Amino acid sequence: MFVLIGYAVILGAVFGGFAMAGGHLGSLLQPVELLMIFGSAAGAFLVANPSKVIKSTLKALPSLFRGSRYSKSLYMETLALLFEILAKVRKEGLMSIEGDVETPEQSPIFSKYPMVTSDHHVVEFLTDYLRLMVGGNLNAFEIENLMDNELETHHEEGSVPIHAIEKMGDALPAFGIVAAVMGVVHTMESVGIPPAELGKLIAAALVGTFLGILLAYGFVGPLATLLQHKLDESTKMLQCIKVTLLASLNGYAPQVAVEFGRKVLCSTERPTFMELEEDVKQRKAR
Repeated sequence: MFVLIGYAVILGAVFGGFAMAGGHLGSLLQPVELLMIFGSAAGAFLVANPSKVIKSTLKALPSLFRGSRYSKSLYMETLALLFEILAKVRKEGLMSIEGDVETPEQSPIFSKYPMVTSDHHVVEFLTDYLRLMVGGNLNAFEIENLMDNELETHHEEGSVPIHAIEKMGDALPAFGIVAAVMGVVHTMESVGIPPAELGKLIAAALVGTFLGILLAYGFVGPLATLLQHKLDESTKMLQCIKVTLLASLNGYAPQVAVEFGRKVLCSTERPTFMELEEDVKQRKAR
């Protein structure tokens, strides 16, 4: 939603200001210039990226027009799930959660937390390390190292579409210059026409440079920045789970381990200690 609002503000400011200054909006309507700029950028995108990068970029684009799912309520649900799992482990032992870990979709614990289970990446990350805790002989240091490596891979993989979009945005001003040069060439070969017609050709050529810069910094570049924010949010969720599980492995009680995870969260989404405690109590009562 905010992407579309932002685009509307950009278009209103640029074209509205141009019209207020006495410019004729019709002179900016140059479909041939747009074809050259977008066509060249799309071709360069295909040349520069393998098929898996193209697929991941196309898959990431729809998420840009949806709001963030990482809200305070989601984090509270995640921390409540972690508390319930760790409390069961502390009371009944690690083997008591083996069934929950192996088939989380059938687990009576996981089924209470639909917001968490709707994200298969989070569920996979959580169950993988709970499985290591149940069946492995790894210590906290070894599991932490493995988690760090997975988070690094997660960040690298999530950065792939970001870099692809950034590169395409960086190229748009240059393709705008290419379109402008082509317009100048067309103008120079038409020097014999009346001055009024010649002025239209020069204006069309200059629009190419204008469109390339506007599209790069007003439309494509911000998309890469927004994708980076979304990647950081998804990484923060995994970091919260990581810190909580490691605190439990180091011998802290579930209440304290969950507090470790809560403190990792950004202040804008972090529930207070009392909010989290009240939420856990209400879930227990239900």
